[in-house]
Amino acid sequence: MITKVVAIVGSYRKGGTIDHAVEAVLMGAREKGAVTQTIHLMDEPIEFCTNCRKCTQLPGEERGRCEQHDGLESALMSIESASAVVLASPVNYYNVTALYRRFLERSIGYTYWPWGQNSPTLRNPKPRLKAVLVASSGMPGFLIPLVTGAAKALRLSAKMLGAKPVAKLWIGLAAGEPHHALSNRTRERARRIGSKLV
Repeated sequence: MITKVVAIVGSYRKGGTIDHAVEAVLMGAREKGAVTQTIHLMDEPIEFCTNCRKCTQLPGEERGRCEQHDGLESALMSIESASAVVLASPVNYYNVTALYRRFLERSIGYTYWPWGQNSPTLRNPKPRLKAVLVASSGMPGFLIPLVTGAAKALRLSAKMLGAKPVAKLWIGLAAGEPHHALSNRTRERARRIGSKLV
């Protein structure tokens, strides 16, 4: 069976640090025979969640469908047809970008949350996908999970999508120049991570 890996990229700029890191992960997966797809949230017509919660009201394991007819459905269907997902965002103001946050909020259909229940519950709590979490920041990479909300947001996104993180790539010191280049060491690490998704 052919492995499919889908990347969700929440960067505002193509060809930047996040794009290069995600491409290196996907390259590692392709070298092992995987089929890959990259979804740039900047290009997708995904609207903001209106918090109507209609997608969370019906019980059952099947994801609740949003009443907004935009690019979300095709993105989620691509993920649901995959065996692994790469979730990536730069750190902006100590968290994932608004683009990524919008995608995360619209993923609420993976939960059951009827009116009167204090918090949502996952429809399928057992992960079926592997996930790689990728973030970049101007600060040293090891600080990303310590002083920003980005790591938590990416982990929550993976959980909502039914994915278990198997690797994390925190890329630091990415604000020193307009077009930060990945080091050979980081690029090679990303490729190794991708090869383990297959």
